[in-house]
Amino acid sequence: MAPSSAPPGAGEAGMKDHRVPLSLLTGRRVFIGRLLSDSHVFKAAQEYASEQGKSLEWAFEKVKRYAEEIVPAPNIYLYFRLGNWLGKAVVRTLFRVRLTFADEAEFRRIDPRSSLVFIMNHRSNMDYALLGYFSAKWTALSFAVGEWARVWPLKPLMKAMGAFFIRRGSQNPLYRAVLARYVQIASASGIVQAIYPEGRLSRDGRLGEPKLGLLDYLLRAFKPEGERDLVFIPVGVNYDRVLEDRTLLLTVDPLGVKKSGLTAARTALAFVGRNLRLMIRRGWRRFGYAVVNFGPPISMREYVNRRGINLSNLGKDARIEKVRAFALELMAAVGRAIPAVPVALVSTVLLENPETALAGKEIEGRTFGLIERLEYRGALVYSPRRDRRYAVKVGLRMLTLRHLVVEADGLYRVIPGEAGLLRFYANSIAHLLA
Repeated sequence: MAPSSAPPGAGEAGMKDHRVPLSLLTGRRVFIGRLLSDSHVFKAAQEYASEQGKSLEWAFEKVKRYAEEIVPAPNIYLYFRLGNWLGKAVVRTLFRVRLTFADEAEFRRIDPRSSLVFIMNHRSNMDYALLGYFSAKWTALSFAVGEWARVWPLKPLMKAMGAFFIRRGSQNPLYRAVLARYVQIASASGIVQAIYPEGRLSRDGRLGEPKLGLLDYLLRAFKPEGERDLVFIPVGVNYDRVLEDRTLLLTVDPLGVKKSGLTAARTALAFVGRNLRLMIRRGWRRFGYAVVNFGPPISMREYVNRRGINLSNLGKDARIEKVRAFALELMAAVGRAIPAVPVALVSTVLLENPETALAGKEIEGRTFGLIERLEYRGALVYSPRRDRRYAVKVGLRMLTLRHLVVEADGLYRVIPGEAGLLRFYANSIAHLLA
């Protein structure tokens, strides 16, 4: 599977017509107005007011507040000019970015009237910039973002970039009704959405279980006989370095010292300062490769027709069962799309005997064997320059530069106490070997 710099279907039939949906140009007030006048939202407001013993006007004030919070305020100029330039500058400064496809021909066959949803694994907060960078040439994406982005100045910026805000884990039925209708109306309007089904960053590097909320909202409104198909595009991303790796590992270590927000900010600033000093001294290197792989599109119309089901006609329990089954299939497709990058490959090999020093040639031979196992299983292995030896060299160089692995007399050994971090990277491809 050869890397490419062109977006899927760019300049071809299919995705090219999704560049800027007219609904993005109508303004957030139109969307908010549609939510306030929506019959489903009205019914939910009536039920909520009755449950709380309050007036309908009180419930509708909440609806208005929720709508104001959720609905983005997209600025097309900011998205395609400033946002595209900034995202491109950041990701290309930090990483050697690469894009690959499972099957470009499949993308060309997508009906231009389809509603598109990108389904992606969540490795880093850089995922937003990375996917936005690759897609900005041909479409505007609307991301679901959580509480982390609701602080100034991130909140107005994320809204201007088309992000919609969600309160993860909220059990408020009125809020969930407003969020569900926004997601459904946006999808029906042709807005291209991007969802992280795991709901949060991977804490241990593994691909997580899917959350069903946003998927359920989309699927229960889908009608196979309707004008628009609903097409899911699995996206796999992997990095030679996740900027948040040590912080993420702290959240799964019961003995780890938890950082306060101020401590985390200081750590981030120290990290930025250290790298700026290296840049000034010309001793800085990019953080290896960041690879994005688009898997084959999944048509919801074809999926339900093959199984003879219509989710919009099912009761809640039966529907959730079907949604869960589909979500697991989606996550399996995302898992297959995740590329094996140099650091993940070398980390996997070194962890086979973490206390044993290995010669470079032995690491190389074992990595070649691992690559063959992965490719036999149909996994995408990204070898820079299409050179396996160079891939091993890159992986070892990244790990030694970070002082996770030490080299002495031609022998490489995992530094005591750093096996957990290597496991974080090896875990990113563990499912491809399971």
